Amino acid sequence: MAEPADSADEPSQLPPRAGWFGWRRRYPRTSRAVGVGTSVLAGALLLVALVVPDRLDRMTYQSFLRLPVELIVLAVVLLALPSRARRITAVVLGAFVGLSTVLKCLDMGFYETLARPFDLVFDWVLLSDAADWMKDSFGRSGEVLAIIGVIVLLVGVLIASALAMVRLADVMARHRPMAVRTTLVLGVVWIMCFTLSVQVGGVTLATKGYSQFLSNRVQYVRDGLGDADVFKKQLAVDAFAKTPPDQLLTGLRGKDVLFTFIESYGRVALDDPTMAPEMDKTLTAGDSRLKAAGFSSRSAWLRSPVTGAGSWLAHSTFLSGLWIKNQQRYRTVTTSTRATLTSYFQKTGAWRTVGIVPGVRKSWPEGKYFGLDNIYDSTHLGYNGPYFSWTPVPDQFSLESFEKLEYGKKNRDPIMAEIILASSHNPWSPIAHTIPWNQLGDGTIFNQIKKEGTNPTEVWKSAKRVRTEYRKAIQYSVDSLTQWVQRYGNKNTVLVFLGDHQPVPTVTGGTADRDVPITIVAHDPKVLDKISSWGWTDGLKPADSAPVLGMDKFRDRFMTAYAK
Repeated sequence: MAEPADSADEPSQLPPRAGWFGWRRRYPRTSRAVGVGTSVLAGALLLVALVVPDRLDRMTYQSFLRLPVELIVLAVVLLALPSRARRITAVVLGAFVGLSTVLKCLDMGFYETLARPFDLVFDWVLLSDAADWMKDSFGRSGEVLAIIGVIVLLVGVLIASALAMVRLADVMARHRPMAVRTTLVLGVVWIMCFTLSVQVGGVTLATKGYSQFLSNRVQYVRDGLGDADVFKKQLAVDAFAKTPPDQLLTGLRGKDVLFTFIESYGRVALDDPTMAPEMDKTLTAGDSRLKAAGFSSRSAWLRSPVTGAGSWLAHSTFLSGLWIKNQQRYRTVTTSTRATLTSYFQKTGAWRTVGIVPGVRKSWPEGKYFGLDNIYDSTHLGYNGPYFSWTPVPDQFSLESFEKLEYGKKNRDPIMAEIILASSHNPWSPIAHTIPWNQLGDGTIFNQIKKEGTNPTEVWKSAKRVRTEYRKAIQYSVDSLTQWVQRYGNKNTVLVFLGDHQPVPTVTGGTADRDVPITIVAHDPKVLDKISSWGWTDGLKPADSAPVLGMDKFRDRFMTAYAK
């Protein structure tokens, strides 16, 4: 006895649905038009979800004129299933496509800020940092609206993609013969186009990009999970772990050593033709100040593990001598006994070690790991002025506070300081400008300076304006630092300053270059003589051909040079 036909495949046996208030029966033509339109939109939504790139710089109209093999495979699967299984499968597959679309959107944001995709294993913690950035840039209301918008978008995409898949599954079931023929034709067309590498506007017509995207994400997760074992082996290797304290850093005994990071100070600031002329003037002026005060300097390049953001990863790479490329490595190293460049100074007992970290506004338990006897965050620098977007304390004020709190004290021990200059932190608007040092006071003078500054919502409408404000922010940080050395430096001052990473792709133009400048400044010529074999450039600006060293290699090289 034959089984009854699948009712979903026999539309003639089903009465037409009346719709709300029976409008479908009253307006049959409109009903048919709405039905066709809804089906077309459902198909378009799924097609876009499958072919949309996960990078904004690859999003062109040609990228949407492709035939994804995954759409054909989905059609085959849905046509092969009975009614109930088909609907359940459609909901699941639709929601999965929606989730992958959300992941692509996250990738777009991460490529725009960090020049890499979103890491499903390690990057969830960065979402809270993104919320903080929105609050600092656009206020509390901007942060709340952004969070609400993200939640609505997430739920909307999942529901829309699931409903779209169910809609197409029902349409194919009602028109099964035509759906089978269409799927077969599309399959043959895809194979022919793929075999012949047919292109439209330089883009391959037959694509399996969605499958490749998923495959890459799976591999990315596997690599991330396996990275823990690799890193543990690297963590155990330390050339100086067994060196007696009295034999560490002996070439710097009696000196004040200041390791200073300038936020987002990347190679682009010196190489980009729209920024280089002004930056050259700033560095030349800085050179003149330092020489007038009896200082010399040498510069080169370091390669950062990150770009766009992730300063803490760069800082820990520089100080630990390990390549800290993700949050898992950061958590692992900061909870380990691995010594850092700064903690080795502390281990000698010959220096008082301090941290000037104005960007820290929350609990920072990792501070102890870096071997700092005392940490001055944004609440301990005596600043009563306004925030400048993300930046709680302007650089000039941070440096002046360091002088008052530590450096300017009489009859003190030599100091090793880690100083973070945060004024050049994204979004670079509004920014402070240098003022006479004797007018800094408690920082309230910056209220007027902020009022005269630019509005980030206006600046970020133009990539050109963003680059201009970025350049001005870097100039401000460099000016503040060189003026401080000229004003307060002495014969025992040794300054090492560097960028932590390149700025966001809006500024860099999407370059993969991760180089940042590094400079060593000293009054005592013997200090620079110890690195004479490094081939660094004289002055504050490294030559294009100056050596490039991995940021993780600096710690050991520095400690070796100053071991005697």
